[in-house]
Order: sequence, then C-alpha cells, then structure tokens
Amino acid sequence: MTLHPPVGPDDYVQGPADAPATLVEYGDYQCPYCGEAFGIIKQLQQQFGDGLRFCFRNFPIPEIHPQALPAAETAEFCGANDKFWQAHDTLYDNQERLGPELYTALVRELDLGVDDLETALREGTYRNRIQDQVDSGLRSGVNGTPTFFLNGERVALQGSFAELADPIERVIEAARR
Repeated sequence: MTLHPPVGPDDYVQGPADAPATLVEYGDYQCPYCGEAFGIIKQLQQQFGDGLRFCFRNFPIPEIHPQALPAAETAEFCGANDKFWQAHDTLYDNQERLGPELYTALVRELDLGVDDLETALREGTYRNRIQDQVDSGLRSGVNGTPTFFLNGERVALQGSFAELADPIERVIEAARR
C-alpha cells in the first residue's frame, strides 16, 4: 500500500523537508495503541534528529472512541492558530482525560479563544479537513490506528512500535551512501 496523497503543504510536519525518512502516522487521539506509539515516535525523533520528518494525519474512529473527533477538531483548531504540535502532544499526554474540560484548558493554556473553539466544535469548522484526512487514509489502505507509512510505503509491524526504528535506520543509511 502506498500513501495517497503524499505529504504536502497542508500537512502538519516536524523535521526538515529534505530528511531522508518521512514517517506518516494516521492516528486517533483516543486510541490506546496510538497513545503507546506517541512515546515511541518521540524517541525516534530524538534518535534520528534531522534524518526524520514526521507527519500526523487524523483518523478518528468515533464509533469506538467518542472523544476522537472532538479531540481531532481541537487539534485542528489549534493548528489553524499555529499551535498544532502543542495540542497534539497535550492530547496524547492527557489521553485518559479527553473531553470538554481538557479542550478548554488546553486552549486557555495556548492563549487561544475558548469561545472560538466552542463555535468551531459546534459548527464543525474542521470536520471537512479531518474527513479529507480520513479519506486519504482509506485510499491508502488504512483500516485501523495507528497506521504508518515510511517514504510513502505502508510499514507492516509484527509486534512493538519500536520496530519502526529498523526501517527508518535503513532508509537513512541508504541515503548516506
């Protein structure tokens, strides 16, 4: 399976655009496996530094995780105000507390308007953007979270998310040759 569309200017990314390895995650803020992967991603970013670019795309599964969509909407609201990664990290760091109180506290902490967030949630301001990400995941063969793509190709994991280090290291080593 390949990633459709590739990482572009509308994506939230960390790391240099010319990094030899680009890792894309389709994730759900309420998914416990995504919460587990969050810590691994942070470790990989430290381990590989500028050799790794990371992109997160929303893939909420509200039928299983009722707070996944409002959490994604909150992250997108923050992203529209140049604070996506702060929101992303806070949502995963507080995964067991997802809900309106956390979203309000997060927005206050980031000095954004609580009323603006409430309006965005009520009006579904970011739902089309999130649905576009879900649709891209479906086109790419995503059927659960988290799902990872490395340089556009789906990564099949057999066990731990820590297994992501091996293919990333191979890509970076190949780029050095």
